[in-house]
Parts: sequence; structure tokens; C-alpha cells
Amino acid sequence: MARVLLIEDDRAVREGVDLALRRQGHDVAATATGEEGMDRLRSFRPDIVVFDLMLPGMTGLEVCRGIRAVDQTLPIIIATARGDEVDIVVGLEAGADDYVVKPVLARVLDARIRAVLRRAGGAPAGTGLPKIDTYGELAVDRAGLTVTLGGAPIALAPSETRLLLTLSASPGQVFSRQQLLEAVWEHDYHGDARLVDACVKRLRTKMSEPPKAPRYIHTVRGFGYRFAAP
Repeated sequence: MARVLLIEDDRAVREGVDLALRRQGHDVAATATGEEGMDRLRSFRPDIVVFDLMLPGMTGLEVCRGIRAVDQTLPIIIATARGDEVDIVVGLEAGADDYVVKPVLARVLDARIRAVLRRAGGAPAGTGLPKIDTYGELAVDRAGLTVTLGGAPIALAPSETRLLLTLSASPGQVFSRQQLLEAVWEHDYHGDARLVDACVKRLRTKMSEPPKAPRYIHTVRGFGYRFAAP
């Protein structure tokens, strides 16, 4: 299955999650601190990283920012015992693709891991669109999962790529946050608009969108977002 780098300071939790993920077929490297995790990142070369926000020494947010400073595409899932909305939003805006609130069932974490990796591995099913679509200066390679703006490549995280693929597949169509949550994150529950909003914010920043007058991703107040093709 996947090579999972797990960073968790609580020994009991770390060993339990490690064992559970191995039983699901994953290859796991488990560390207790953010510093150890960053060291293992280079040697283990994981497919995905899962870490607690509350770590001793180097915090989870610092780990997230450190990873994104060198790799924009490596999938990241953050875990938090508090479930505090501010912490979650900050983590998502730092570059995480998804989050889980502890304690989390092993099957739930496994499902989240698989969902994030699916986002990293392919375009939304059933789009039936050409390999490369061009919208003004923006070019979206749906087969190669690459995006360029004015000819320059944009490094996107898996959730950012899939969100752009989903929105741009139907220019002008308004998507509710719930529709995007289900299409991009494969979550079947309500109330997680923060995932969508944080991802839109990151995507706009990387696409150099003017904050007050975005060219491509427009907010439809009270409902969601739509993609505008110039």
C-alpha cells in the first residue's frame, strides 16, 4: 500500500496507530518528534505524512511548513486532539491536505489516507475532458496533473490540484462547499467547509489571484465557488 511517515509524541497512540496501519497493509515509519520526522522524511521517502499538531520541540505547524518549503506535492494529514477550529484552519492554510480529530478509528484514518492518495494520483472520474485545457494564461494538464500560469509551472498539493480540476471542469457552474467536499475530499458528512475555504485560499495565493478581484476562482456568497474562464 502506502509508505506512511507517522509523527506522534504519545507512545501509546504512536504504537497503536503504527500497528493498525501496518495491519491495513501500509509501510510505516513512526517517530516521536518533529525533528526526527523531518530527518526520516529524507531517508524514508514517504508517500504521505501524518502528524499531530501538538508536538514537543518542533510543532506540527512547523513540520507542515518545513515540508511545504521543500515539497508542495507530498500529501499531508494533520491530527489534533483538541478539534479546535482555529488550529485546524491554521494547519490547513499551512499546507495540509486533510485532518483528523483524535481519537480516530484506524479504519477512518486508513480511509482518509487512501482518499488523499487518490487525489494525488488522478483527475476526478468521468470528466471526459481533453488532456490539456487552457483558460487565458492558465493551462491545466488533466492527464499529467500539472498546472502552469503564463508558462510557469505551479506546484500544487494534491487537494489543491483536485479542487482546481473539479472547478475548471465546469466553468461557470456554481459548486456548493458540500459538493466540493464530497468531490475533492470524499467526505460524506456536513460541516467541514473549512477544508474547502482553506484550500481555495492556498490555491488563489499560488495562482497569484488578486484578493479582491480573483480572475479564476470566484466566491458565490452564501453558497460556494465557481470557476470563471477568461
